Amino acid sequence: MKIAVLDWATMSMNGDITPSAIEALGDVRLFRATAPEDAAANIGDAEAVLCNKVPITREVMEKCPNLRYIGLFATGYNNVDIAAATEHGITVCNAGQYSTNAVAQQVFAYILDYFSRVRDYSDAVERGEWVTSPTFSYFPLRAGELAGKTLSIVGYGSIGQTVARLGEAFGMYIIVSTRTDPKKCPYEVTDLGTAVRRADVLTFHCPLTDKTEGLADKYLLGMMKPSAVLINTSRGGVVNEADLANALNNGTIAAAYLDVLRSEPMSPDTPLRNAKNCKITPHTAWAAFETRERLLGIVCGCLRAWQDGAPVNKVN
Repeated sequence: MKIAVLDWATMSMNGDITPSAIEALGDVRLFRATAPEDAAANIGDAEAVLCNKVPITREVMEKCPNLRYIGLFATGYNNVDIAAATEHGITVCNAGQYSTNAVAQQVFAYILDYFSRVRDYSDAVERGEWVTSPTFSYFPLRAGELAGKTLSIVGYGSIGQTVARLGEAFGMYIIVSTRTDPKKCPYEVTDLGTAVRRADVLTFHCPLTDKTEGLADKYLLGMMKPSAVLINTSRGGVVNEADLANALNNGTIAAAYLDVLRSEPMSPDTPLRNAKNCKITPHTAWAAFETRERLLGIVCGCLRAWQDGAPVNKVN
């Protein structure tokens, strides 16, 4: 079987993970990256294609008549024309719940960065400020305890649930706002407005839909405490970036930590680039080494199951 891998750089940028598990399943053509206009040519006569974000459109499928399987290095599949794939008899399989622990861990890296001020105090030491301190302990910057703080979680899937458990372990009070009615949820479940108003930390773990597009806008941000912190590791489109930049620059909220933006890679003219107290990481929450190893195993497992005639994780 011929297999085309279109954007291997989204799985390994420095060679820490090899494609040997994929190569065991067929004759592999590996591309570090593929421009949308080159997708059909790079797939060529392959029967299976594996990719992360490369658009697999109806036109691409029609130019690749041998294509019978599309496997995604991702949970989301909005880059694939599912209707066209179904019409052409092409099976599409995604990878689910591979990054739960890594994303939840990064949420708390943000929370601890803000409240414990480890990075700020390390920088102060490097600048020589402790050397000149008149006292044994040097603490001009205000730090805070997590115990007793309110953590409001928007979305209660696997990541939201894990974040809640971590928050509880730190002694935080947990509030959940979700479109579903979670069964046996041990935390307070309330409407979005209440969760926003009471939050010391507001973190988003919801999918990007018509209802969540631009959810964090000037109206929602205006309901937050001026001391509150906003975190988004879900999808960039959940946040209205211009409104968030204004809220940060005007002191409407205290800080924001973002791992996702509307345009990725980051556009040089995003209003958040120089916003006050805005920390941005380059979509890395999911990318821990163990997470990527797990993802590769899931993707190869899905391809192997399809080869055996019993596909799993089908989305069409």
